[in-house]
Amino acid sequence: MPYVNIRITREGASAEQKAALIRGVTELLRDTLGKNPATTVVVIDEVDTDNWGIGGESVTVRRKSGR
Repeated sequence: MPYVNIRITREGASAEQKAALIRGVTELLRDTLGKNPATTVVVIDEVDTDNWGIGGESVTVRRKSGR
């Protein structure tokens, strides 16, 4: 039973976009590794940009400074 965890920043990914990610990852595992789609689990975690850090700064700060 494959388990895939996708983490993205919470910036307005639509329900349709998330459904496409789930479908695409499931199909990729089926096509590449022969995994059964019925037992493939895909979880999308959306993280606030204040809670996602890169290089010692939050994504919120980095984006405000243009980085």
